[in-house]
Amino acid sequence: MRKQLLIALVIILPIISIAQDNNFGIKFHGFVKNDIYWDSRQYVAAREGQFYLYPKGESFDINGTDINATPTFNIISIQTRLKGVITGPDAFGAKTSAVIEGAFFGHTAADINGFRLRHAFAKLNWTNTELLVGQYWHSMFITECFPGTVSFNTGTPFQPFSRNPQIRLTQKFGDFKIKISAMSQRDFVSNGPEGASTKYLRNSVLPEMNLTIQYNKKSDNNEFLIGAGVDYKKLTPRLITDSLYSTNETSNSLSTMAFLKIKIPALTIKMEGIYGQDMYSMTMIGGYAVTDIIDISKNYLEYTPLTTLSFWTDIHTNGKEIQAGLFAGYSQNMGCNKTIIGNTYARGGNINYLYRVSPRIMFNSGKMRFSGEVEYTTAAYGLTDIDGTVFDSKEVSNLRLLIGVYYFF
Repeated sequence: MRKQLLIALVIILPIISIAQDNNFGIKFHGFVKNDIYWDSRQYVAAREGQFYLYPKGESFDINGTDINATPTFNIISIQTRLKGVITGPDAFGAKTSAVIEGAFFGHTAADINGFRLRHAFAKLNWTNTELLVGQYWHSMFITECFPGTVSFNTGTPFQPFSRNPQIRLTQKFGDFKIKISAMSQRDFVSNGPEGASTKYLRNSVLPEMNLTIQYNKKSDNNEFLIGAGVDYKKLTPRLITDSLYSTNETSNSLSTMAFLKIKIPALTIKMEGIYGQDMYSMTMIGGYAVTDIIDISKNYLEYTPLTTLSFWTDIHTNGKEIQAGLFAGYSQNMGCNKTIIGNTYARGGNINYLYRVSPRIMFNSGKMRFSGEVEYTTAAYGLTDIDGTVFDSKEVSNLRLLIGVYYFF
């Protein structure tokens, strides 16, 4: 049924576009991408390694051999993308537009190659104000300042990565811009007692809230961008306790970020720092944990978020035919300021720190691009302390050799 719907859209929508006024309609863009990659070690990733995070820790067989030290190889095309940009007549005194974008990434590992919605939003644009409603990048993913890696992970887990249904209001004041967002969850969700789910945010009633302020000055081939943001998220892990009492305890997290971009004709430099709590839904390490029993007889619990500190920088040349770049990132598990006495709902809870160095080169000719990237990622696995930090850690590393072949349309 999904394939039939996709075929119908591809056939019908261009016909509708032609029949409409020349200024309105839908234009399709996108690319076909094939990734070829070899890894020196088994890894934590989604979709058969397409969305790579970090190497797996040591796991020994009966003879003491680390089975995760086995290399792996794959060729895959699921990042191939189709995007429809829609324009229409003015409404409410504003310019109107919309975007529908999908890829063949699938919804789950079992659905790999399936067509999945990425973005679907409508926009109203006045002179200095923009209202966006729909599914789009999370406000902690800065579209003007993110790593330009060949890898689909785009610098994750050092870079926040999530797309969310949302209402976003953007107000411009000259070169300054303020964005206020209220977001729910769909594909990138929080963790909890019943596994990863949107229900923990939905049951909290309050959407995830974000405020971002940035300054962006452009002139000729130069650009200077600087900004910062704060994000608040409230989760309700349970509605009923093990003792069968209704409960409404919450996990409340607050995250901050700051980012910088400097572009000159020959070079672009980007960097970002994140001090975040419960970053699980942002595809980073972190989460939250049970740190107290408020009422033993009723099993009411207290939750405390784990803190993640992360930095990354990305530098690349600005050549049209040949472009060289380097990404570097570091992420640290900061634990929490309380004693953990119960379950922890986190990603990478036994990881002390992560780091990655990733040089790349891209060759462009017409609509074609050939890219190569060397991605060296290290994870320090250890024992988890009572406050969620990790000690006695040991590094394991993975070397990924990646070739990306694109055709843009």
